[in-house]
Amino acid sequence: MMAVTSCKEVKAGMDSGKYVRYTPEQVEALERVYHECPKPSSIRRQQLIRECPILSNIESKQIKVWFQNRRCREKQRKESSRLQCVNRKLSAMNKLLMEENDRLQKQVSHLVYENGHFRQRTQKTALATTDTSCESVVTSGQHHLTSQHPARDAGPAGLLSIAEETLTEFLSKATGTAVEWVQMPGMKPGPDSFGIVAISHGCTGVAARACGLVGLEPTKVAEILKDRPSWYRDCRSVDVVNVLPTGNGGTIELLYMQLYAPTTLAPARDFWLLCYTSVLEDGSQVVCERSLGSTHSGPNMPPVQHFVRAKMLPSGYLIRPCEGGGSIIHIVDHMELEPRSVPEVLRPLYESSTVLAQKKTMVALRQLRQIAQEVSNPTITGWGRRPAALRSLSHRLSRGFNEALNSFTDEGWSMMGNDGMDDVTILVNSTPGKMMGLNVAYANGFPAVNNPILCAKASMLLQNVPPAVLLRFLREHRSEWADSHIDAYSATAVKAGPCSLPGSHIGGFGGQVILPLAHTIEHEEFLEVIKLENIGHGQEDIITTRDLFLLQLCSGVDDNAVGTCAELVFAPIDASFADEAPLLPSGFRIIPLDSGVNASSPNRTLDLASALDVGATGNRVSGDYSGSCGSMRSVMTIAFQFAFENHLQENVASMARQYVRSIISSVQRVAVALSNSRLGSHGGLRLPPGTPEALTLARWICHSYRSHLGMELLKSCSEGGESVLKMLWHHSDAIMCCSLKALPVFTFANQAGLDMLETTLVALQDITLEKIFDDHGRKALYTEFPQIMNQGFACLQGGICISSMGRPIAYERAVAWKVLNEEDSAHCIAFMFINWSFV
Repeated sequence: MMAVTSCKEVKAGMDSGKYVRYTPEQVEALERVYHECPKPSSIRRQQLIRECPILSNIESKQIKVWFQNRRCREKQRKESSRLQCVNRKLSAMNKLLMEENDRLQKQVSHLVYENGHFRQRTQKTALATTDTSCESVVTSGQHHLTSQHPARDAGPAGLLSIAEETLTEFLSKATGTAVEWVQMPGMKPGPDSFGIVAISHGCTGVAARACGLVGLEPTKVAEILKDRPSWYRDCRSVDVVNVLPTGNGGTIELLYMQLYAPTTLAPARDFWLLCYTSVLEDGSQVVCERSLGSTHSGPNMPPVQHFVRAKMLPSGYLIRPCEGGGSIIHIVDHMELEPRSVPEVLRPLYESSTVLAQKKTMVALRQLRQIAQEVSNPTITGWGRRPAALRSLSHRLSRGFNEALNSFTDEGWSMMGNDGMDDVTILVNSTPGKMMGLNVAYANGFPAVNNPILCAKASMLLQNVPPAVLLRFLREHRSEWADSHIDAYSATAVKAGPCSLPGSHIGGFGGQVILPLAHTIEHEEFLEVIKLENIGHGQEDIITTRDLFLLQLCSGVDDNAVGTCAELVFAPIDASFADEAPLLPSGFRIIPLDSGVNASSPNRTLDLASALDVGATGNRVSGDYSGSCGSMRSVMTIAFQFAFENHLQENVASMARQYVRSIISSVQRVAVALSNSRLGSHGGLRLPPGTPEALTLARWICHSYRSHLGMELLKSCSEGGESVLKMLWHHSDAIMCCSLKALPVFTFANQAGLDMLETTLVALQDITLEKIFDDHGRKALYTEFPQIMNQGFACLQGGICISSMGRPIAYERAVAWKVLNEEDSAHCIAFMFINWSFV
């Protein structure tokens, strides 16, 4: 009986597909199919049974169960691998945090000791104010300071002594208490965080420190970091003057490094450095460096024209192997950037440890993480390019913009005479091939590198406009500042006479489409292709037009990102989009000048949300523009490049000067509008002229919705005070209002509406109602418009509309209603798009 029961159970198991035992040959055949097709259809399973005789005794249903189990095992294996990786990461981060905690405790103890020692000396000084021995103490102290770094021998022994001293001082900063470090504002350490970033407090010069985990081996990390021009966008060049091996297996290098100037208002910086690479007893690799100066009698680099010699105090990288692979890295940057050599308004850029951290220290860590991701996932991305190739394009764009902005004479740049006004500087480069390092030409009429290049550049101060907000506007609303004819002109070397030079036709675009290309891990920078539609670039193209493509690099457009600089850099590209094609970058760079003043709260925003995030006590929690933030200042630098024929130089210079001045005028107009959109003195929102106050408009919208549709727009709405505006702003559906003019334009939108239209509150009034609907939507709207005006509302079927960036948006349904003012007169039309999403 037992045997019979067992056979029945086995038979039942065979029928249900749960207890089938496969031979090794069958498993091998199924595995081969699994790697080709992990989820075969019923037809594919039947075909498999016919083609594989060894599977002929297995039913299709049983094979289906095998594939289900195989996919489940694969998913479990991947999840187990992911969890092991997370566990290793957590263990390494825990170790890092424990070390950081120990270092902080040592720093606290050191500060307590120094505080006590200072108090004792203060008391002794107070009791012995007439003691002349104080003078001798001070004198002996000065003698000690001057004798700390006596002149050293330039030979290997002297340089090794300097190198070992540099190593000791660097390690005391990286893991000890030589510098008082405070946490970088806005940075929160965690297993998936950027890392631990700190800035100096009360030390000589400016210093920043970062530590984090990267998925690369120490040797590879050191190789990447030493190749500074490949990741440090501000680094123009690093020349190795001499290399000396040391007896302990290390290497001493004498380096000359040049950095670009961030604006046109200050000279560039250069450094004369000693770099020491060595391996510690625990296997950690160290790359440390310092400036060589008057205290070292070794070979020195003489001053270089257009550069100010800056000083690097002991800095470097400590790279430790991590259990399970990867590395733990400590980075220290400590510089004295000679702020006295720049105008006073720019000195915060050279006196802020936060700026140094954002421009150099954090960039190094980001580069390592980016390369680690590319190594682990070297897949093909947009336009058939690997991530490393796209990163190279980004670097070339940034470097080309820096070269134009700095316009060094050794690259062939020379200044042209101006027209008596110093607001725009014009420079010409007759040998751009040397600057680009290339010897290829564009196809389809684009300029070859042997065409001369003209650069028009200028810098301007801005008040009360966050860089991220202004840059987003410039990116999303190109027609507000750019001339489509000149954009096409900058992409084509001019070969006709002066009569073909474009005039100023601001707003001549047929349309702008942004095509995403790539972005960094944390989305702080992204590369995209801009398609400008229906552009003509000469008198002969009045009737015939074409599309123009720009390769564009954006950074610093996120209000919440921890960053110091917002950039929009673009260059014309032709249809081939070759990796090695020369690029002629132009664009904008906006740097806040008050980073040091407002370091405790760097995340600022300038939009409607600022008016709504109000705590229970009435203190603004995320958009506070009161107090010192009311004097927020930024410096914007503009540089535009044009290729031209030699005989047109004067005409092109005149055009370029006029064009850049028109851009400056447009930017100033936009900046004033953005600044005026800040909170009023009573905490209300300043809408465009002719629009009622935000709270009043919100009440009109809600009251009209209830009157026409017989239901509440906002649940639990008391229509009392600011809560109405808050609830309307945070409503999950997109709500927006348009005017009743002959050409209706939008005048207000809540957060979901701005997100849907991909715009800002200030730029909203440039979008017409007709522009956001497709043909079907426009026909439906025209049909329902009389009903809206007569009955007061209309319900629209779902459809497709278009954002200001050209992206299609699907919505389930929409409601339109007439908004009445307090006199029951029609003020505007409100739309609510329900369950919308980008297609």
